[in-house]
Amino acid sequence: MDYSLGYYLMPHPPIMIPEVGKGEERKIQNTINACKKIGQEISNLKPDTIVIITSHGPIFSDAIALCKESSIYGDLGRFNAYEVNMHFDIDLELTNKIMEFSKEEKIQTVGTTKELLEHYNRKLELDHGCIIPLYYINQYYKDYKIVHITYGFLTLLELYQFGYIIQKAINSIGRKCVIIASGDLSHRLSVDGPYSYSPKGKIFDEQILHYLENGKTIEIFNMNKKDVEEAGECGYRSIIILTGAMGEYRGTLLSYEGTFGVGYGVMSFQRLNNKNLILTIRDKLYEQLHEKIARSDHYVKLARQSIEYYFENKKLMEVPNGLPEELINLRRGVFVSLYKCGSLRGCIGTFLPTTKSIAQEIITNAIEAAFRDPRFPPLDVKELIDIDISVDVLSEPMKANKENLDPKVYGVIVSQGNKRGLLLPDLEGVNTVQEQLKIACQKAGINPNTHYDIEKFSVERHIEGERNI
Repeated sequence: MDYSLGYYLMPHPPIMIPEVGKGEERKIQNTINACKKIGQEISNLKPDTIVIITSHGPIFSDAIALCKESSIYGDLGRFNAYEVNMHFDIDLELTNKIMEFSKEEKIQTVGTTKELLEHYNRKLELDHGCIIPLYYINQYYKDYKIVHITYGFLTLLELYQFGYIIQKAINSIGRKCVIIASGDLSHRLSVDGPYSYSPKGKIFDEQILHYLENGKTIEIFNMNKKDVEEAGECGYRSIIILTGAMGEYRGTLLSYEGTFGVGYGVMSFQRLNNKNLILTIRDKLYEQLHEKIARSDHYVKLARQSIEYYFENKKLMEVPNGLPEELINLRRGVFVSLYKCGSLRGCIGTFLPTTKSIAQEIITNAIEAAFRDPRFPPLDVKELIDIDISVDVLSEPMKANKENLDPKVYGVIVSQGNKRGLLLPDLEGVNTVQEQLKIACQKAGINPNTHYDIEKFSVERHIEGERNI
């Protein structure tokens, strides 16, 4: 028997709460009406528990967080509306069952408690990603506990599998539930929005809503991850988990508005059957990975091969045979960058060569980027399916001044005594020479208002999946 009674996508803009919006909420009245409709539906369903997946609780890079206290409280004080507050009992039985099944499937979860979060200088509280959807549900129905879930930055496949685990746990204990994915769509729909405008924002919103309406889960996985990142969304991973819980489904779009430069999508879903698509999705993703590698040139193939070899042998690989002559005979500085779902996952490089060849430089720096970038935990082998790799081969640096720099064409090296900082060219969000030099100085610990030396260099960029650079 299926004990999940309903599935929903709901946004969480604070402005849609009258105590915050002060009348501005009327500009997204369609969104409010759609959320009220969901509240009425849930009132008729009378669930014991609402499982809500949010992007604004405590996020871990390597685990999904579930509240393990007996209850949780939160308010909208940070939006000057302390009077909007909620207190819920946590369904600990269901929470524990989800975590138990996750452990069996080797999906990393963490139970968040007041004590644990204090260790990370965080407060255990009900976040606005939960409060805002539940505000409209509570107008019609309040007799429920919650399971509070904050997605983590696991692989998309793991997040999907976690959704299936939620469904399995619900049915195993016979708990009547609804599941809500809380998330806004693109935050970059207009120049007046909270983030810088990107044409990718509208494309992302249109695509993902179309895929959800038509139950196209594989297409959601296949969305260009750099475009997803550029769209500035906060609902994509919540949606992935929701699709894992639903299996095969169809969606009904109740409302979509982008009034404030942010996409607010409200949807309800009909689950068609309990078919687990994880094997189909996994096979498709690996097929696409192999196609991407086949389209790649020797530079990025070598970087990926180096990482895979290290996972298997725990040591650096030797330079393989059959590489082009320039990889064997030339020496250059090399940066290797790893991106996971469009976000940087590691980047280490050398602005001058430190080994005998470009090939050796790639092998060494690929391992450094994957396992020794201090900004990130070491790469897990499960992440390889979500990783995109780029290799930048640097020209020899030459002295420069501000007048002959171009952040889209040249990287920069700034130096002052023993302090030195480097910034690669053509980076998203770095559009002016002033921005480029400021960031490079920050990396070096140099006061940008003091004198420092400048060098520039060009790069030959090799991107995974692209033959011609």
